[in-house]
Formats: sequence, structure tokens, C-alpha cells
Amino acid sequence: MFCPLKKVLPLVYDSMKRAQDETGQAKLFSLNITADDHYEMMARADFGLETFGPDADKLAFLVDGYVGGPGMVTTARRQYPSQYLHYHRAGHGAVTSPSAKRGYTAFVLAKMSRLQGASGIHVGTMGYGKMEGETSDKIIAYMIERDECQGPVYYQKWYGMKPTTPIISGGMNALRLPGFFENLGHGNVINTSGGGSYGHIDSPAAGAISLRQSYECWKAGADPIEYAKEHKEFARAFESFPGDADKLYPGWREKLGVHK
Repeated sequence: MFCPLKKVLPLVYDSMKRAQDETGQAKLFSLNITADDHYEMMARADFGLETFGPDADKLAFLVDGYVGGPGMVTTARRQYPSQYLHYHRAGHGAVTSPSAKRGYTAFVLAKMSRLQGASGIHVGTMGYGKMEGETSDKIIAYMIERDECQGPVYYQKWYGMKPTTPIISGGMNALRLPGFFENLGHGNVINTSGGGSYGHIDSPAAGAISLRQSYECWKAGADPIEYAKEHKEFARAFESFPGDADKLYPGWREKLGVHK
């Protein structure tokens, strides 16, 4: 296997501990426990809990809910009620894509994930990343995290059922986030920006910092260019993703004093 779990996971935990010691902030690692049967899935989960030991509360379990099926999600929730359950919806386009002309929508999939006990589910980027979807998809991010919400057809009440966090992923970086949050209208999401971190010109750590600064920029209602002048990591994101910078912030080079 390209990633032998029993060799790699202890190294991941060691890295996470060092990151926590260095920053003084708790970290969360999402472990993919998806397998070809429920027993193997639980064996992987148990190994993860054993490896993380005193930090087991900082271990999330990722389950490919569409591939594994609802039974795999509900089994993980029943067996591990205290863990964050990360619903990965890989493959869902086979039934949710408008071109499929069958099945159900991503909106329905997200509602089912909440019923199954998922702590979070991917919802796309609503027009701002590679897995764009539609800007109108933002209703998903309200429906699954509020106790009641107006849906496309009828008003939904959840009667205290635990909420499901919207997880955004797919081509996101610090430059796209302000527009994303402006469209969505709230920041109660999990942002999994791999490329947005590792693609930063300085380092993955600087990339992660730039993402947080981007959120803080939007929350403060600040102009991104002006905000970048006072926040190095965010400013360097413009040089890291020049294509997006040119498209979203014309004239940014002159304003930030960046020369080709």
C-alpha cells in the first residue's frame, strides 16, 4: 500500500503533537477509516484511538458515506459517539449531478448525512473553487447547521437534532475565501484547503496562516488589498496564486508593490 496505516499514523500523531506544542493550539486530524466492510473500518478506528491515546479527542473519523453507504456511517456513529464523524461524499455525482437525470440532489444527500449522525459533510465551494457547484448551493450550509431552515420546497425543523458542519473543499485559497464567505453569509464551516496551504510561496504553515487571515479580513469587512499590506502571509498569497489574484483583484501588483 502507498500509505501503510500502522507505520504512517504514529508519525502523523508525532507531528500533530509537535504542532500543538509549538503553537499552543489544539489540532484535529481526520483519519480515513473507510474499508470494504464494517469490521475492518472499526479496526482502523480502534488503532487510531490507541495511537492518539491522550489526544484521542482530537482524532476525527472520515467515512466515504456514499461509497460505504448509510450503514457504514451509522455504524461509525453508534460505535464512536464521541468522535467527530467526517462524511466524505466521494462519488456522489453519479446520482446528484444534473447531467445524471436520476437519483437525488446534493441538498438531499446533505440532509440524509445529518439524519445518519455525520458531524460534517463536504458541500462544495458554491462557485468559488474547482468543485464549484452553484452559488445557490449555499442553502445546504444553512439547512444542515441550523435547527430550522427554509428549504427549496418546505420549511424544515430539526427539533434539536445535532447539527452537521458544512465542509468546504476543492481549489480554495486565501484569495477566494472573502468572496466565498460574502456569498455564504457566515463562517461556521470547516475549510480544508490543501492546495491553498501547500501552494503558498513560503510554506504550508504560512499558507494556513494566510487562510485564517483571509477569514479575519472578511469578518472585519476590510478591503483585501489594504488588509494584505498589514498581513504578510495573506499578502504573499497574491504572489502564490497570481491567476486568481489577477482575476479577483485587478491591479494588485501595483497596489502591493509587487513586480514580475
